Formats: sequence, C-alpha cells, structure tokens
Amino acid sequence: MIKDSRKAALKDELVRVLRENLDVMERAQKATREAATHEEAKPENDKDTRALEQSYLARGQAVRLEELRTGVVEATGMPVHPHVEGRPIGLGALVTAEEHDGELAFFVAPHGGGITLAGNVQVVTPKSPLGRALLGRHEGDDCELVIAGRTRTLSVTKVE
Repeated sequence: MIKDSRKAALKDELVRVLRENLDVMERAQKATREAATHEEAKPENDKDTRALEQSYLARGQAVRLEELRTGVVEATGMPVHPHVEGRPIGLGALVTAEEHDGELAFFVAPHGGGITLAGNVQVVTPKSPLGRALLGRHEGDDCELVIAGRTRTLSVTKVE
C-alpha cells in the first residue's frame, strides 16, 4: 500500500518530537533521582522533607517517561495510508476544518496531543475532547464540542 507522503512527513516529525521530549525527560529524571539520593539530600531534622519531595518528583517523572516511551512506540507503529473516500476519521487522518471562517488542520495520532507540526498542524488524540469529536466524522460533517465551558463548532472540510 502506498503511503501518503504529507502524512508520512507529519508522522516522522511527530515521532522526532516525541523522541526529543523523551530524551529531555530521561535526563531530567536522572538528575532528580540523583538529587534525591545525594548526600546533601539527607534530612537535617524531622521537618526536612527535601529528599522525600525529590523522590516524589522522580517517581512522577518515571511515570511520564513510560508514557513517552509508549507514545514513541505507538506513533512509530501508526499506519499512514491515503484516505479512502467515505471512510470515517481515524488514527493517521489529516483533517482540515473551518471554525468562524478560519481554517484549522489536525493530525489524529495516538500520542502527542497539542504538538504543532509543519508550522500549523495540531496533533489531537482520541483521548482529547477535540479528538473524540472528530473521530468517526466524515468530510462535510459538523461537530460540536464544549471545552472549558465554551462551545466550539467545527465543519470538516477535508479528510486526507
């Protein structure tokens, strides 16, 4: 099956950004873990909680690391195929939508929500309200969603 080159480029950029984020988080988590176990982190009295706080931070970062590792694997394995007319929006879809006479572009991916690719394409995930609103829609459909108490109406103008 032939890959859609624009979507393949978006996928490659997404994987690169996720890997960069993973690398940064690995370094931060290592530094935090070392700080938590460093000689200077030992409590001076029963009210000194620096080491405990550092260990909580290191644990949270370890959880985030696992999420990023999963994200890299799932984004790398996400198939990117040309869109078949009539098929609903799903993972790997590049969606163009209008909102208030402005055009928006979304790339539906398993991870990386909020990342902007190619300068103007926003990554949305099925876990996000916007991603859930787009999934299953078709070109020409309208979708309405409420985010932070504000109702948004999007008109799907193109699905690739």
